[in-house]
Amino acid sequence: MHQEEHINTPFPKGVAFPFIRRFLSINKAFPKQSPVEVVLLSRNSPETGLRVFRSIRHYGLDITRAGFMTGRSPHEYVPAFNASLFLSANEEDVQMAIDANYPAGTVLPSKVYDDEIDGELRVAFDFDGVVADDEAETVYKRNNDLNEFQAYETEKQSIPHQPGPLADLFKKLSFMQKLEEKRRKEEPEYKKILRIAIVTARNAPAHERVVTTLKEWGVSPDESFFLGGMQKSRILTVMKPHMFFDDQRSHLESPAGDIPMVHVPFGIANKI
Repeated sequence: MHQEEHINTPFPKGVAFPFIRRFLSINKAFPKQSPVEVVLLSRNSPETGLRVFRSIRHYGLDITRAGFMTGRSPHEYVPAFNASLFLSANEEDVQMAIDANYPAGTVLPSKVYDDEIDGELRVAFDFDGVVADDEAETVYKRNNDLNEFQAYETEKQSIPHQPGPLADLFKKLSFMQKLEEKRRKEEPEYKKILRIAIVTARNAPAHERVVTTLKEWGVSPDESFFLGGMQKSRILTVMKPHMFFDDQRSHLESPAGDIPMVHVPFGIANKI
């Protein structure tokens, strides 16, 4: 009844809105390829869906596919839509998705700020347990021994990591990155939309295996930060990403509380 009475009142912008708006703008830059699609999967009812779609139209978002589950978790439909990322504020749904080996993350509460003049999309990733598997973190957590971790990663520096839960997303963003690089070579005045960063607690010499892994996958971030335990928020408050993905909640904090943070509840860091 409430939704019917407010059907023409747009829902307010959520934490992920600035990310989604910029993400969809990639299709406007590359209309022939249209490399991006966003699908709405919701626990809401189809009746609520009417207001949802009117809100989407109000904000000018090119989202046409959706599923409304009327109380059920929508995570099981992730592979049906060939999704590389399932974002939700519902921790239980995200955990079920991760347990089913689907790429997923919990969007944490933060202030919503969307500078519509700024069209750049900045996306930052932790490495271990997010882009790559948790092999290295497992070694570290075994004894909480940094020296053991460094020795292990130095020994394995020429062996790429196995993919983590968001590896496919990272690779697809890298494909879009290459589209933009090609476009800029053809049109030097073209302004890039996408900016990808790795922000990891690793430092030298453990950084070499990160480089080895990304090179093996044929991907390259625009920026990489090897912080050696320094607070990630010090980098993030300068970069101001529209989404930062990390498997450890302790890293998902910013002094101003204005950076959209996503917890990826994967691997050893979430089992202790």
